[in-house]
Amino acid sequence: MRAEVYTDGACLGNPGPGGWAWAVAGGRFASGAEARTTNQRMEIQAALEAVRSVAGPIEVVSDSTYVVNCFRDRWWEGWLARGWVNKARQPVKNRDLWEPLIEGVRAEPGRVSFRWVKGHGDDPVNDLVDRLAVEAARAQWGRTGEGAPGDLGPSDRHGGAARDPGGLGGFKLVVSGHRPPELGGYGANPVAERVKATLAAVLAAEREVHPDAVVLTGLGLGAEQLAAEAAAAAGVPYVAVLPYPDQDAQWPAAARRRYADLLAGAADQVVLQGNPPATRQLAGGALRRRDAWLARNGDEAVVVWDGDDPLVGRNVKSLQDAMGEEQVMIIEPGPIG
Repeated sequence: MRAEVYTDGACLGNPGPGGWAWAVAGGRFASGAEARTTNQRMEIQAALEAVRSVAGPIEVVSDSTYVVNCFRDRWWEGWLARGWVNKARQPVKNRDLWEPLIEGVRAEPGRVSFRWVKGHGDDPVNDLVDRLAVEAARAQWGRTGEGAPGDLGPSDRHGGAARDPGGLGGFKLVVSGHRPPELGGYGANPVAERVKATLAAVLAAEREVHPDAVVLTGLGLGAEQLAAEAAAAAGVPYVAVLPYPDQDAQWPAAARRRYADLLAGAADQVVLQGNPPATRQLAGGALRRRDAWLARNGDEAVVVWDGDDPLVGRNVKSLQDAMGEEQVMIIEPGPIG
């Protein structure tokens, strides 16, 4: 018999105080804390602790695609073959945790398998490890025991670090990238159409792998609005994640009409700030907070980037830090004209 060991990680900020947990259904559980860490490190730590602590054949059940896909898609083989660099020839992040986890899985071939589970669904053991990890992050101490403790607090679906925007659930795909100047202009043009068609193909493929896929988009001019149109074409619902109300207030009339149509077509809206900012500086800060929220709450990302623009490049780096390099796909817009 193969024991199912559920794992989860949590972080209050990214980086910030974190916690990890594992539990066997109806059996043992354990949790622990780190003073300053990231979501991804806590997800890996949880799996590592489970592999080290539970003897015999086990199936690690995690809602982290970062962890599960490493073994399902055998990312680790490429890392080892390339000397612990990724496909972009950059050092693999979190190697200090990945290396012992991979060694532990390889030590007894066939003993450890991995399975993805939808987070914040109807699985009681996934909910248990979620709440244990959040408790450890908040209290900065762990616990061990048998069964389910009766004094656990809420999971991280509650409060400001929500991982379930609008209660929609699903596998969350963040799409962002260039504004119109790098996409052929503000009107319809071949570059924008090419990008939209590529995004639609990518999203349709993601829907085949994740039938509950949901696109998260800020609906800003450029790649974010193309993402909403591509999602509609691919039959994937999209959620509008807005930095503040009426972000289109200063846009031209035609752009405002397009924005209104896209907002009306969204499956849900998440507004992160109650009032419009009073200055351009405050607006920039709200946009940065929106980008950080998307990085925390997304499972994967697709970014339209020419590889040169430093502003988009910083967003790519933030997404990679939060999700893992392998979880961020880059789409090049191609030449203009």
